[in-house]
Amino acid sequence: QVQLVESGGGSVQAGGSLRLSCTISGDTLGSYTMAWFRQAPGKNREGVASIGAIGNTMYADFTKGRLTISQDSAKRTLYLQMNNLKPEDTAMYYCAAMRGYGPALRASLFQYWGLGTQVTVPS
Repeated sequence: QVQLVESGGGSVQAGGSLRLSCTISGDTLGSYTMAWFRQAPGKNREGVASIGAIGNTMYADFTKGRLTISQDSAKRTLYLQMNNLKPEDTAMYYCAAMRGYGPALRASLFQYWGLGTQVTVPS
């Protein structure tokens, strides 16, 4: 059973940076497609960035080069580097995993989810 635990969220001023981490246990990263999703109050969960088993990536259009997904297989950790944060980035951020090969941003495809880490960017 795969377990995902996110960390690294917090409150940061607009223009600042955060790095989210997601630690994976129960299996190896090489077997899964990983992704970050986010959900703001009153809004649907949306895909942010995804990385496939061989390291190929996919990003939502709104990231516009501000966010970078990466993984360290040896540490079994997924990262999301977020730069130039904006108030509209305020949301709960979730790590997700699915058995697969290529990146994906459709939430319904992912079998495993963390509990989330809150990111707040005051306006």
